[in-house]
Amino acid sequence: MIVIPAVEIRAGKVVRLKHGELQEDTAWGSDPVEAARRWEAAGARRLHLVDLDAAISSQPQFDILAQVMEAVKIPVDVGGGLRVLENAMRYRQRGADRVVFGTAAIGAPGVVQEAVRMWPDAVAVAFDAREGRVKVAGWNEIASVTAVDLAAQVKAWGVKRIHYTDVVRDGGSVAPNIPAIETLARACGLRITVAGGLSSLDELRRVCALRELGVDEAVVGKALYEGRFTLAEAVEAAAPERRAAEA
Repeated sequence: MIVIPAVEIRAGKVVRLKHGELQEDTAWGSDPVEAARRWEAAGARRLHLVDLDAAISSQPQFDILAQVMEAVKIPVDVGGGLRVLENAMRYRQRGADRVVFGTAAIGAPGVVQEAVRMWPDAVAVAFDAREGRVKVAGWNEIASVTAVDLAAQVKAWGVKRIHYTDVVRDGGSVAPNIPAIETLARACGLRITVAGGLSSLDELRRVCALRELGVDEAVVGKALYEGRFTLAEAVEAAAPERRAAEA
């Protein structure tokens, strides 16, 4: 499993939201480029870059995100407020290895379908869920569709990967919702990137146990920034072959 540090950017600064609430954001630094370089130097194989301004207020930070992508050599995912194809195209042109759509999968499905047609291996759809139902518009609204149903829908479009975040647990200290992740994985048969609630190495190992179901990436944010464990320790915990050898 690949452990992916998150770099979430709001007003040009690296922040972390708790449960997706604006009043709960915590600034971790003023320089997203420095943060990205630090994670690359620490051994990150991929970065998860999120434009919170685009997600929350529809004001993309194109130049700032482009600077981050240009500053590192590892692949970068870009998400947050991707609701029109032109914005995704700009990020792809500036170096994004993967573009992650959220609200568009419900509000503008044609955008996601066209993106998949253009970049079949570089498109993912984010499922930010609360109690099994998808949240959209920067976590401000709950859609009527369930994560399982939406997974089936985007799979039919040709999407190969989804990002699953439990927003009740995201940025908090509650353990990941393993039953919900497992249910989604068994139902959809897609590659899954998990985020939200990964605050200990034991929790990361529990998510890694779902690897055979297609859960092959884990995004970690707050726990890394707070120093609860290092990226090296997370990578070690996520390596099944090493755990097997130790056993």
